[in-house]
Amino acid sequence: MADLVKSRLTTLVLLTTLVGFYLGWRGPMNFLPMFHVLLGTGLLASGAAALNQLLEREFDARMRRTAGRPLPSGRLQPGTVMLIGGISSAVGLVYLAVLVNLLTSVIGAVSLISYLFIYTPLKRVTWTNTLVGAIPGALPPLMGWTAARGELTNEGWTLFAILAFWQLPHFFAIAWMYRDEYAKAGFIMLPNVDGDGRRTGQQAVWNTMALMTVSLLPFAFHLAGMVYLVSALVLGAAFLWFAIQFSRQLTLGRARQLFLFSIIYLPLLLSAMVWDKVK
Repeated sequence: MADLVKSRLTTLVLLTTLVGFYLGWRGPMNFLPMFHVLLGTGLLASGAAALNQLLEREFDARMRRTAGRPLPSGRLQPGTVMLIGGISSAVGLVYLAVLVNLLTSVIGAVSLISYLFIYTPLKRVTWTNTLVGAIPGALPPLMGWTAARGELTNEGWTLFAILAFWQLPHFFAIAWMYRDEYAKAGFIMLPNVDGDGRRTGQQAVWNTMALMTVSLLPFAFHLAGMVYLVSALVLGAAFLWFAIQFSRQLTLGRARQLFLFSIIYLPLLLSAMVWDKVK
C-alpha cells in the first residue's frame, strides 16, 4: 500500500500542508482543524498517486525504478487501483469541503485534475511537462494556508512559489540521472531532447535563482524574521552553487549532488520559516 500511495511523496505533501497551516494560523493553535486538513489532503494525495499509477502502468513497467510498483508487478489489478484511488480522492475532496472549507477543497480539486489530466499525459508530449507538474506539486502549502485563513493572500502564494521553483532543479536533476530510462519508457524529459545538456543545466540554474528570490518574500511580507532571512540566503547560495556545478559538469555525480541537496534544502528552509514565524 505504501508503494501505491507513493508514501514519500504523500509525506512531503502533508509536511508542506502542515507548514502552510501553521504559518497561516493566528492565535493559540487549534489542532482539530489542523487534523482535518491533513486527513483530507492525505486522502486526496493518496488517491491521486494511485490514479497516476493506473494511468502510467504500461510506462512504469518499462523502467527499472518503477517496474516494482503494484500494477506493473502484478500485485494489484487495475480495477482495484481505480476503486481505491477514486474513492480516496473523492472522500478527500468532500472531507475538505465539509470539515475545512470550500476554497481548500477547490484548490485540492485543481491539484488533482492538473496532476492527472494535464501533467500526466504531457509527459509523453513535451518536456515542459516538468513546468506544468510543478503547479499541482506546489498547491499543498497553499491548501494549508487557506485552511487556516479561509482566503488567498500574498503570503499563501509565496509558499506556493517556493515549492514550485524548488521542484524544478530537483526534477531536472532526477531527469538527468534517469534520462535513459525515461526515454525507454516514452517520457519526454528535457535531457532527452537536449543533446549536449546545456539547456538542462541552464534551467536548473535559472530556476534556482528564481527560488532564491521568492524564498526572501516570507521576510518581506513579515511572515518570518531575521533568522529565516539569513537561513534562506545561506541555503539559497548553497543550492545555487550545486546547480552551477551541475550546469558546468553534466555528470551523474553532479546531478546526484544537486538532487540530494534539494532534499536537504526544503525541510531546512521550512523549519527556519516555522521556527522564526512572526507572531
